[in-house]
This record gives sequence, structure tokens and C-alpha cells, in this order.
Amino acid sequence: MAGNILIILLVLTDHHLHTPMYFFLWNLSFLETCYTSNSLPRMLQSLLTGNRAISVWACFIQNYIFGLLAGSESYLLSAMSYDRYLAICRPLHYAALMNHQFCLQLVAASWISGLLGNSIILYVLSRLVFCGPNKIDHFFCDLIPVIKLSCSDTHLMELMVFLLSSIFSLPPLLLTLSSYLCILSTILRIPSTTGRQKAFSTCSSHLTVVTLFYGTIIIVYLLPKNNALRDLNKVFSLFYTVLTPMANPFIYTLRNKEVNNALSKGVRKIRAFMKESTGT
Repeated sequence: MAGNILIILLVLTDHHLHTPMYFFLWNLSFLETCYTSNSLPRMLQSLLTGNRAISVWACFIQNYIFGLLAGSESYLLSAMSYDRYLAICRPLHYAALMNHQFCLQLVAASWISGLLGNSIILYVLSRLVFCGPNKIDHFFCDLIPVIKLSCSDTHLMELMVFLLSSIFSLPPLLLTLSSYLCILSTILRIPSTTGRQKAFSTCSSHLTVVTLFYGTIIIVYLLPKNNALRDLNKVFSLFYTVLTPMANPFIYTLRNKEVNNALSKGVRKIRAFMKESTGT
């Protein structure tokens, strides 16, 4: 969480990072911070105290927030891939096409789509009757394990989950893959080796996040369920709830000169302020 908060602060305070790419990165870091805040504190509390009880509506709310964030991130990642496509494949038109208003529209569309899709899920989920077992076979209130506890007919609900999961994963994944195929084709035509390495380095970090996110989401929500896969789903869920939010700051900043420069500048300012405040 600290790494994502650091990225948010750097993008907000350094005017060199006020570009479309870092605007999307700011939103991704904010989204990942919300991800971690939604599931990790409750998980740690359960591990430390042994109290794993959660009320029905608290479980519904946790699931709703998770679904909202996951759906929003899915389309946000595709928007980021489109941004990289324009920057590399159409550099002369990039500034005109990826203007501030269009960036806001893409981010707003990502959040609104996640909000609407998961509002439907929450409404239908709240109509189910829960009168049987009350132990969720998961480390957080994931949708499919919660549905399994209902004693109502859940076929319609399961079909809706499959359809919405398909809408929130397959179209953005196809858009992302199309963008990167075009990017790869453009990179291979760059005559200089240095230019190719720089262009590929810019996109490799985003591609790593995309592979982890979409791959695990598709495995968990779209593949047929069986006993072996059900146990593996808990492991895969760790990728998009815990590991990806933790890894994103390192993936995006490890070889990123602009972010490293902004971080160094921020550290120098803090040191200067501390020296002034202590009078040394």
C-alpha cells in the first residue's frame, strides 16, 4: 500500500509527471490502494485474533467493493494499453488524441462500468436466501463461494456472474492484445537498437501487470469449476488481491527514469525541509 501511495503523491506533486501515462498510473495506484484496504486488513485481523466471523451485509459490501475495483481495473488497463499504442504507433497525433478531456472520459468510463455491473450483482445477491452452511470456503468474501452458501436456486445468478465476468475480462483483454500486437509490429520496424529497447522497456511493465491480472481473473471466474481448480482459485485470488497491488509500484518504477527522478527530487526536498526545521 505504501508503494502505491508514494506513486500517487509523486504524480500529484511533480509537474513532470502530469502526462496521460502517469495520470492512468495515478488512477491504477489509487485503485490498488483501495483493493488492499478492502481485503487485507480484515484478513490480517482474522489471522491475528482467530475471529473469522463477518456479518452478511459486511460480506456483501466487501464483495461489492472488490467487484467494483476489479471491473474498473480491467477497463483501466485496456485504456493504458491504448495510451501506449497511441504514444508508440501514432506519436505525431498522440498529444491531440490523448488530451486531458479524453483521459478523464476513459477513466470515468472504467469506474462507471465497474459501478453499474457490480450494482446489478449486489441487487441479485441480496435477493438470495441463505439458510444453510455459513462458512465461506475462501479468505475473503469472493462472489462464487458466497453464492455456493445460498439455498435458493442460483443458476440465474451463476449465469449472470459468468456473463458479467466475460464482459469485464474478454473485451478489454482483446483490446489490450490488439494494442500490443500493433506496438510490437512498430517496435520491430524501429531501425536503432536503442530505440527498440526503450520502446519495449516502456511497455513491458504494463504487459506484466496485464498478464497477471487478466490471466488469474479468467482462471478464477470463467473456467469450469472442479475440486482441484477450486483449491487453486484461492492461490490465484492472491495474485489480484494482494500480490499485484504490492508488485505494481516496483514493476512500474524499477526502470522508470521519470519516477526515479521525481522520487530523488522529493527526497531532497524533504531533507532540505528537515534541515531548515531543525536549524542545521
